[in-house]
Amino acid sequence: MSKTEPFSELALGIRPHGVTLYRWLYDEIRRAIIEGKLKPGTRLPSSRSVSRQHQMSRGTVVSAFEQLGAEGYLESQVGSGSIVRRTIPDKLLEAKKSPLPARAEPSRAVLSSRGQRLACYPFPKVWSNRAAPAFRVGQPALNQFPIDLWSRVAGRRLRKATPSLLGNSDALGFRPLRTEIASYVGKTRGVKCTADEVVITSGTQQSLDLVARLLLDDKDKVWMEDPCYPGAALLFRAHGAEIVPVPVDDHGLICSAGRREGNAAKLAYITPAHQFPLGVTMSLARRMELLKWAQEEGSWIFEDDYDGDFRFAGRPLAALQSLDSSGSVIYSNTFNKVLFPTLRLGFLVIPTRLVDSFAAAKSIIDRYPSVLDQAVLCDFITEGHMGHHIRRMRELYSNRHGVLLDSARADLDGLMELSTIRGGLQTVGWLANGIDEMGARMAAEASGIESLALSRLTINRSMPAALVLGIAAADTRSIRRGVEELAGVLRKLKLNPTLAA
Repeated sequence: MSKTEPFSELALGIRPHGVTLYRWLYDEIRRAIIEGKLKPGTRLPSSRSVSRQHQMSRGTVVSAFEQLGAEGYLESQVGSGSIVRRTIPDKLLEAKKSPLPARAEPSRAVLSSRGQRLACYPFPKVWSNRAAPAFRVGQPALNQFPIDLWSRVAGRRLRKATPSLLGNSDALGFRPLRTEIASYVGKTRGVKCTADEVVITSGTQQSLDLVARLLLDDKDKVWMEDPCYPGAALLFRAHGAEIVPVPVDDHGLICSAGRREGNAAKLAYITPAHQFPLGVTMSLARRMELLKWAQEEGSWIFEDDYDGDFRFAGRPLAALQSLDSSGSVIYSNTFNKVLFPTLRLGFLVIPTRLVDSFAAAKSIIDRYPSVLDQAVLCDFITEGHMGHHIRRMRELYSNRHGVLLDSARADLDGLMELSTIRGGLQTVGWLANGIDEMGARMAAEASGIESLALSRLTINRSMPAALVLGIAAADTRSIRRGVEELAGVLRKLKLNPTLAA
């Protein structure tokens, strides 16, 4: 078979910015074949000469040649290297005649109603990945996490991993971990459950999504604390629920107000141990009133207990679920705030009558979370490291809160008054009259201080101007410096309110 002489050099166009060497070489040869610049039967230079000519690894060239061969552009002949195929598929000949495909009629496919709601209500980050400044909300003290200890536990678990650990898992989660969780929340939070009633999730958002999918229909009413955790409100809205804002006072959710606004709500979302963001604890009387409402109306209660372990003095309070005798409460917690956010493990404790339904739903939605991560966490709890870490963090956060209060008394008098809280990862600073809330937040951010404007966390409620301040992520030195910076910002705004414009 006669062949043309091989190209002494393979001419390639300029490589576009951001395009890999492999993609560039592949696209240039393919285009030359389609456009007829490389005729059928042409023998390409050797992979070694191409790599030398264009300063790329020989492996990259070989990979590009092999891909072109697999797609029918090239063929390999022993002793002859890579040759442009003499017979090009019809669709490639058509591409030669018309390199630019005709523009197709735009697809009329659209998002579903639920998809549109999801797209309309994104949940923005409340903190960035920069080194934590003072008052970042929602982030634990990550530099205090015992990563070396975690690594040893993980290494030991992986070295001893059995084939069963690498196979399929229970849809509800790794059973030994569920057993440890049932024991742990029973001892520390008074939660009444067995391992069978524990469902492992990736965190609070997935827990909320799972509950909403199974328990809510379109237009169902959901009680939300006002102000509230925005991630919950956004998710319920995305599922088509109608949000009923219920105000919170010093005793927690005002049930009587909820009854007036939407007595027949299908679900109530609450943070009774440490209300987000106000930090109040729901009183026993209010808890009993809420449980009575749920039983009378056949409604559900979603108890979010994400920072209930961090009570500064005394033992953590018993969960609302511990008082539930009718099976109305779904208890939710997460390890992502207790340990570290990228762990992506949380859990639900559900009434027995929901177990089969949740297991079936989980088997369809995501099968099961990472089993290896669950096994490592299980060992971390079993060996006592979890309890030790929580006690250490509780003491650390209490100390940082104390430093914040002392610094505020010294520097923020007449500018901001901090709420009295008994635990948790954040507090509220009420601004003095005349200081604009959004102006204060933006000016503080310009000075390197992160915070949340309280009004961004309300639904319908009008509240005094305030900033929500995180107390966990920054060390005491950063807290003191942050208070000094914040005082300077607020002082300028109080003297000249027009600066906030």
